[in-house]
Amino acid sequence: MKSAPKIFLALSLIALSSMTFGQQVISDQQREDVSRILNTLASDDMRGRSALTKDIEHAADFIAGEMKKIGLKPYAEESFRQSFQLDKLSPKSNSAAINKKTIPAEHIISLGNHVDLKWDDKSPIKIVNITSDADFAQAFREQSLSKENTLVLVDPSFEASFVRFGQMLSNPKFIEDSSIQKPSIVYLLTKEKPKTFHIHIERNLQNFPLFNVAGVIPGKSKPNEYVIFSGHYDHIGILPAVGQDSIANGADDDASGVTAMLTLADYYKKKNNNERTLIFVAFTAEELGMYGSKYFSNHINADQVVAMINMEMIGKDSKFGPNTVYITGYDQSDLGKLMQENLKNTTFKFYSDPYIKQNLFYRSDNAVLAAKGVPAHSFSTSQMDKDEYYHTVKDEVATLNVQNIISSIEAIAIGASGIVEGKQTPSRVEKLKD
Repeated sequence: MKSAPKIFLALSLIALSSMTFGQQVISDQQREDVSRILNTLASDDMRGRSALTKDIEHAADFIAGEMKKIGLKPYAEESFRQSFQLDKLSPKSNSAAINKKTIPAEHIISLGNHVDLKWDDKSPIKIVNITSDADFAQAFREQSLSKENTLVLVDPSFEASFVRFGQMLSNPKFIEDSSIQKPSIVYLLTKEKPKTFHIHIERNLQNFPLFNVAGVIPGKSKPNEYVIFSGHYDHIGILPAVGQDSIANGADDDASGVTAMLTLADYYKKKNNNERTLIFVAFTAEELGMYGSKYFSNHINADQVVAMINMEMIGKDSKFGPNTVYITGYDQSDLGKLMQENLKNTTFKFYSDPYIKQNLFYRSDNAVLAAKGVPAHSFSTSQMDKDEYYHTVKDEVATLNVQNIISSIEAIAIGASGIVEGKQTPSRVEKLKD
């Protein structure tokens, strides 16, 4: 008798799916797996899946195990991981003196990826001035792009703006490759004309090993043309407690997208009709600045990527109602239109992103490949303007509509069929200029 509710739920989901698509798209087992994967990734055992903690390894191992069980081939390493390193620079100490007069710490700003910087008046650096008649913000931006080590002397009339900029730029920052040295730019708020000066900037350096999790179904006749399905598996970890709950489970953000990615991997593996190579990837460190997708995208030939379908928060009804998904950058390529053509006999609808002012097209893991000209788009149902659970401990499975995830998976499965089978090729996105 205890299994009756599960049977009823399964039958209900099948009935709802049939109303949308006219026939069952993913199997009964795949439907059960949607709930199992979602609940596992968003469980308290995963401790919020923060990319900078050991907790993320538990999620990575689970995803890798699912990929192995499905029968995917590892994309980069036998473990299904794609490993890289992220370095974190945190302020330690700033000191400066001009003509033996000490500069207050709040009147020092340093840019660059240096750990221990020491300059004096014998150092081979460029010295420039931002005078009182300048546009401070514009001049600051221009100097921050300097190709050489530069000391920038800023007129004290800009003190309020200088201190505000310093506060914004004093937070720890992440560096993708600290072996690539970038010019150091130091700003000092002073009226002194330097005859002598001494500057010493120290930062703490921490190294974090990170890893995407990725598997492949090789293409039959077009193995060098890639279609990517993705979502990010990291979230924001442990937060200050709300009541007795401190774990930000990230059920919608983005356990829902990773669940969809794995379900689609199982679906296409069983269909066994992909002429193009399919890559399924769970990105890490999206919440820190999309570092996982940046690494992945910068280590693949973008010209070989035919399309990227990135699934980001699909656990609730979109503002357009049930059986809908919006696509960021919809008009940047015809990917969405091609996929909609394959859904013409269903009630499901893809819409253009309704949150244009938020620039979502370049704010998720599709961004780097889109900038390289790939029709790479994020598929979402999140109501960005009213989601009260976003980045809170309340983003839990109980707040989601699992049928919404299933119908979105089925829509993407059918919608992408022509691209997967090599019959359709979406137009390219206009490349961003360097």
